[in-house]
Amino acid sequence: MLEKTNRDGQLLRRVLLATLGMTVLLGCEDRAPEQTPQLKVYRHAMDQATVDLDPAAAATIYSTFVVNNVYDTLFMYKYLARPYALKPNLAATLPEVSADGLSYTIRLRRGVKFIDSPAFDNGQGREVTAADVVYSMMRHFDPATRSQGAWLWQGRIQGLDQWAAAGADYSKSVSGLELVDSHQLRIHLTRPYPQLPYTLANAFSAVVPKEAVDHFGREFSRNPVGSGPFELVSFDTSKAVLRANEGFRSVPVDLAEEGFDPAVHGELGIEAIAGRSPPFVDELEFHFVPESSARWAAFRRGEVDFTLAPNEVLDLTLAQTSPPQMAEELQTDYRMRVATEPAVLFNIFNMDSEGFGQHTDPLQNERQHALRCAIIAGFDWQQHNERFYFDLGEIFPGVIPPDVAEFDPNLSTDSVIRDVDYAKRLLAEHGWTAENLPLLTFGVPGSITQRNIFEQFRSFMLDIGYPRDKVVLQQFATFGDLNRAWKRSELPIINKGWGLDYPDAENILQLFYGPNRTPGSNDGNYQNDQYDLWYEKASVMQPGPERTELYRSMNRLLIDDCAAITGLSRTQVLMWNRRAIAYPDRAMVGGFYLRFVDVVED
Repeated sequence: MLEKTNRDGQLLRRVLLATLGMTVLLGCEDRAPEQTPQLKVYRHAMDQATVDLDPAAAATIYSTFVVNNVYDTLFMYKYLARPYALKPNLAATLPEVSADGLSYTIRLRRGVKFIDSPAFDNGQGREVTAADVVYSMMRHFDPATRSQGAWLWQGRIQGLDQWAAAGADYSKSVSGLELVDSHQLRIHLTRPYPQLPYTLANAFSAVVPKEAVDHFGREFSRNPVGSGPFELVSFDTSKAVLRANEGFRSVPVDLAEEGFDPAVHGELGIEAIAGRSPPFVDELEFHFVPESSARWAAFRRGEVDFTLAPNEVLDLTLAQTSPPQMAEELQTDYRMRVATEPAVLFNIFNMDSEGFGQHTDPLQNERQHALRCAIIAGFDWQQHNERFYFDLGEIFPGVIPPDVAEFDPNLSTDSVIRDVDYAKRLLAEHGWTAENLPLLTFGVPGSITQRNIFEQFRSFMLDIGYPRDKVVLQQFATFGDLNRAWKRSELPIINKGWGLDYPDAENILQLFYGPNRTPGSNDGNYQNDQYDLWYEKASVMQPGPERTELYRSMNRLLIDDCAAITGLSRTQVLMWNRRAIAYPDRAMVGGFYLRFVDVVED
């Protein structure tokens, strides 16, 4: 009893609620009613909505933030440690790795249970076992799942691809997913894969019970049954409401182990959670507000506790930009953290798209390559940064962002410098005219900001000779709808951001690996045999100079092939209400940090 009440007093508050109810019924009529305890609610604003809470579809930051709070992954990232570091989550310890790097033994915590659900006998959640981990990984390779996360393990786990090819029969075992006992499994790889533990902290690897998938069928994506710190109460495209999972395991916070640094975190009040077990709030709300002005207004009115400060208001939010400092009049009510994302914003060409992609005819392939290069040369990253990112973003060539160890500081920046004359010359030399240029459809989720991004893109294209009526906008109701269009290869260009799932450039480079083509992570369906050979060689190597040079060679090849308009890393201004005790993050820690958030009672 005492152990559970230490978890932020959640059980105590519920006991008090029941006791107070009895007091009202049994007490004297002239006794004043006692106050009921106030629930702690943390309200987190996000700039887009998710439409799918199935971990197999957790391909966007918006879905991962919810998935990582209702489900469990084997590992997670330490709350405060930078550089990012893994720690056990559903697993009891970090994995034991064989000398040859081909086998990973993982032990699970005992006593962890799924939430109660009608999917289970008598509606009571059962214990999570190693068999659930195995099922959850196999499920990604079942064609019926239409997984967007199979790329994490494709061709890497013994027998898993063959199991899928043979019909995805769950009654058949997979040799590479060995059940040692009820709480221990061993993963056998086809070749070394140093990033495997990172993948097991990814939302795609969240553990789901087969009973829930079978019970809910097509509605499983909106009825999550997990063992995470929260459970879903309600969900639509404007809001998701989660409540604390009363049965969540008790794991007291060790701030030193989490990476607490007094110089960085000392003024945030985080010491208050030391020795207590998360979650610390009774309810967690996600408010999906695509329009930045509406999101900022909700934050200033106190309707949400956290937001990304929109670029449109940064001149009012920041007293200075170098280094960024919050305006004095805001410091009484809010806290701020400025962080450059380990991420890249880019526009990837769909190589399956007629007119823009790779072509079997060498002459036409050369023409379409020239068209892509001309579009890249016509794009003005500096103007884009100034207009949409308050000139705080970091522009760089290629796809490996500056915050990643394998970034090449000596790489030529020619590919990110606008050259309209060169673009026009390329088009003319390869026979492109206003009459024969292909239709360039630009897809965005519905918001004013996204439409403005399109309008700027179209203005860049007009400058190089593209007719206005051939650069067209296609708006989608939600980001999830747009993502589905990318997965169905319906658009010639994919304008997206990719935040690293783990601190290794391999996570960016796999976006262009041929076998990962859509519906996998290679949305642009890029195919280059040399690139694939280098990727396959590098992906089994431990970090070191040789692997770094392979990564950089792949990066240069993408630039030479004009595979994408790239790139920029955003510098984000994260703001939160002082009532919240938090250290927000939109990168690899992602939704994991929300279990550690506390709210100071008014």
